[in-house]
Amino acid sequence: MKQLSLLISLAVALPAVAQTRTEEVLPEMKVIVTGLKQGYRPAADTALMLSSTPGYSVAAGGGVSGLPLVNGFADDRIKIRIDGMELTSACANHMNAPLSYIDPQQVQRIRLIAGVTPVSAGGDSIAGTIEVQSNAPVFAQPGAPLLTQGSFAVSGRGVNNSVATSVHASAASEVLSIGYSGATTRGHSYEDGHGNTVLASMFESINQAIVLAAKGDGQQLTLRAGVQHIPYQGFPNQYMDMTDNHGQFANLAYQGTFSWGVFDARAYWQQTDHEMGFFTPERTGTMPMLTHGRNTGYALMASLPMAAGELRLGQEWHGFRLDDVWPAVPGSMMMGPRTYLNINDGKRDRTVLFGELETRHDARWTSVLGVRGESVRMESGDVQSYGTNMMNMPDVMAAKAFNARSRSQRDTNIDASAQATFTPDATSSYAFALARKVRSPNLYERYSWGRGSMAMTMTNWFGDGNGYVGNIDLKPETAYTAAFTADWHGGGEDGWFLRVNPYYSKVDNYIDVDVLAPFHPYMKMGANGNLLRFANHDAKLYGANLAWQLPLASSTRWGRFMATGNAAYTRGKRSDGGDLYRMMPFNALFAVEHRLGAWSSRIETKIVARKDKVDARRFEPETGGYALVNLRSSVALSKMASLSAGVSNLFNRAYADPLGGVYLSGLKANGGALQALPAEGRSIDLGLQLKF
Repeated sequence: MKQLSLLISLAVALPAVAQTRTEEVLPEMKVIVTGLKQGYRPAADTALMLSSTPGYSVAAGGGVSGLPLVNGFADDRIKIRIDGMELTSACANHMNAPLSYIDPQQVQRIRLIAGVTPVSAGGDSIAGTIEVQSNAPVFAQPGAPLLTQGSFAVSGRGVNNSVATSVHASAASEVLSIGYSGATTRGHSYEDGHGNTVLASMFESINQAIVLAAKGDGQQLTLRAGVQHIPYQGFPNQYMDMTDNHGQFANLAYQGTFSWGVFDARAYWQQTDHEMGFFTPERTGTMPMLTHGRNTGYALMASLPMAAGELRLGQEWHGFRLDDVWPAVPGSMMMGPRTYLNINDGKRDRTVLFGELETRHDARWTSVLGVRGESVRMESGDVQSYGTNMMNMPDVMAAKAFNARSRSQRDTNIDASAQATFTPDATSSYAFALARKVRSPNLYERYSWGRGSMAMTMTNWFGDGNGYVGNIDLKPETAYTAAFTADWHGGGEDGWFLRVNPYYSKVDNYIDVDVLAPFHPYMKMGANGNLLRFANHDAKLYGANLAWQLPLASSTRWGRFMATGNAAYTRGKRSDGGDLYRMMPFNALFAVEHRLGAWSSRIETKIVARKDKVDARRFEPETGGYALVNLRSSVALSKMASLSAGVSNLFNRAYADPLGGVYLSGLKANGGALQALPAEGRSIDLGLQLKF
């Protein structure tokens, strides 16, 4: 019925779902994906735009709040920048993850640098960097009249009756530009392959932004500002739902080209007011949770041409403030009579200096060497429990111990990276990379303090149904990574290539967990969980990524056929035994693309192996292997309009998401037994895009 309902609702307007493809894969395993023109986005989540990249995956959350993983490293271990802004989740469940603050339809370019990251691309991370750029300001040609542009797109999916719309408009002279973009998306709870509704997976998100720019004499000043509102977003693998989220930002950037080089400067501000609670029939009761987060920062970088390369020097500062409070529930003996202070006046400030030298030694050898130093200062104020009765006694004692000790922490972190690329001829290149990368704990990892099972389960961005408590004495994670990339290619962009990328990371003081005690989620005897404390443990992660492209046939009459694909294997283990959480099992993507004139089509098969290497400490569920078939097709009706359609999970395969955690919102419906989160069933995806 959902598929039929969607077709009726989109009878007059269909979504823009053009084929996603990687525009460029560089020897250092950089991946660049352009936005609206090439991005097939069957979902509303920007994190999914890189899903066809080997080694990249997304852990399920809400409809617009998936958490990215790169080579087994997840979430905060990846540096995420949106138009140069560094954003931090202001939620104990990471419901407002950084990539949730921009709609896919607002993305013009998204870049992933996996593994060894140049120090100029960010620190305080050990996995890589995701850089997102929204629509750039446009200017009229010199002497030309006022340039006006615009576009409209509407998109939808049958599996959850979702509809998304977006609009872009701009006007510009040769020196001034103004632009607006707005996007909204809304979806019901999705259905799995059995036709069952996955409870509490509905969502709605609204994003609006303006951009003002001025340029002249080799200089450009750009101001971006915007607002976001998520009225609701369900999280089937969490105890809570998002009941409201308001965000605002302002971002001022300057770039100047001078005789001595290029200077970039940026200053930004962003704040979030976030609420969690219950809004679906699957969850009952009242428990409001309010979070206020604020990001401020600036970044300065000078790029200086050298005789055989370029020297980059930079200085940055990023500050994050967090208040997480749980108002008392009238009449409740457990949740009152006071406001629970989870994070009170939390502070996390980073001061950064870096230098990086890129050198072309000769026609075959280039190198990039860099060092980055960061000072990370963290602090949190006194806290308090709901009350002082016996029901709150674990939290009362924990608050007393927390308030009695010093909570100020300072980490001095040093990153270093070295990359060398050897290009012996026009058809091959080989990249070698080594890095030392350091990440300090986030505020929740250090300062969440509650020791009652209810309080502990409220701190959980892992979707595993367990409870967590922080550890003030956590040490920063230090990853030593070695990676190699071999790239063989020929025939230009539409020719053939084969890329192989093995990697190995040894992580000292990896932030994992120690088990404190068992408990039963929702007090269901058939459901098992653990109360866990964040703790440092050494770990290692290793694997390999593979990508390929091969022309199959080409003719004027039948068009061009191309085989593309990728495969990835990742393994993560603790040095003292046991597997790390949320390691994606072996997976591969096989696709055949066809282009003929204005038509572009693709059939792909996604294969994922059984997940049987799981984290026993977190009761991570095993999941079965599966294969999915997806179909995509698009046609340019004119220079101003394009139409597209697709089917995801063509054969309606029922399977569990290997990174989805547990299905908490379905616990009662499943008789009190925890199971892996079911994934989406078949979906008809349709679309239309208009330009003017």
